Amino acid sequence: MDEQAARTVDYGVTSRDVLASMQGIDFVRAMFEGRLPTPPIMQTFEPFDLHAEPGLAVLHSTPGFRHYNPIGAVHGGYAATLLDAAMGLAVHTLCTPGTGFTTLEFKVSFMKAITIETGTIRVEGRILSFGRRAATAEGKVTDAQGRLLAHGTATCLVFEISRESDKGTRAAERG
Repeated sequence: MDEQAARTVDYGVTSRDVLASMQGIDFVRAMFEGRLPTPPIMQTFEPFDLHAEPGLAVLHSTPGFRHYNPIGAVHGGYAATLLDAAMGLAVHTLCTPGTGFTTLEFKVSFMKAITIETGTIRVEGRILSFGRRAATAEGKVTDAQGRLLAHGTATCLVFEISRESDKGTRAAERG
């Protein structure tokens, strides 16, 4: 039984309290290891063989017929969403407790068509720069032979995460 089939995935959203309490790399690894829920958007892509290091996030996915567009290839949104996820996760690995990020913009360039025959793809996001308020990352999608299928860049806003319990406290204080 391979690793992809063996992993049972719990899809959901982690509370802000948990998110805000963790070092970014620990959060990403906990999600990759199934100790925290996988975001629901990933049900569409079923990533597996997930790996994270500070400033790096790697995942694999296998395109299927459900990802096809009307012209008989995998829709560009498949690679774009996976690149956005990998680049964003690379940024998140460097977030300190109490901080998070959101993508401000990203650009994707498609180099080769992806089809079912492409097989499993590797998506890698890597930090270029990480500052107090902004971070940039680059990403690439390659096939099993290492051929570049798509690449991109992202700019992310780094911000303080307000905890859910803090919201109620602040609202009561404003009273």
